[in-house]
Amino acid sequence: MTINEVKLLLTSNLSFKKYWFMNREAISLMNKIAPEHLSIQVADTFAVLSKIENAGSIFAGPFTAVACGDYASGTNHVLPTAGYARMYSGLNVDHFCKTSSIQMIDQEGLEAIGDIVETLADAEGLHAHAESVRIRRR
Repeated sequence: MTINEVKLLLTSNLSFKKYWFMNREAISLMNKIAPEHLSIQVADTFAVLSKIENAGSIFAGPFTAVACGDYASGTNHVLPTAGYARMYSGLNVDHFCKTSSIQMIDQEGLEAIGDIVETLADAEGLHAHAESVRIRRR
């Protein structure tokens, strides 16, 4: 399927259910390409939108012009290019927020994973890590 065929399929006003096979091919290709911008113009927007996994910025519905995202709709225009939307998101407020991971393991949980942690820590030569688990399990 060529890019022009994909554009034709995704911009058609045909019933999503009736043309699901063709749209499924187009969606699969879009997820592989991971475009910087993806405009979805189909009769059943949400059915297609729910299948998109990789796109920098998605413009869904008949009134959602890509230019609106560039200039006025509030989204950021720093987007992953060259297929990097498979791995990265567009720049957003989360990139400027600091987060921390918190782990809380009870005695039963430590017993469930203790042997694994000790074995892996010893295998990596991190004996103090292994010992920190052994001490807690005594």
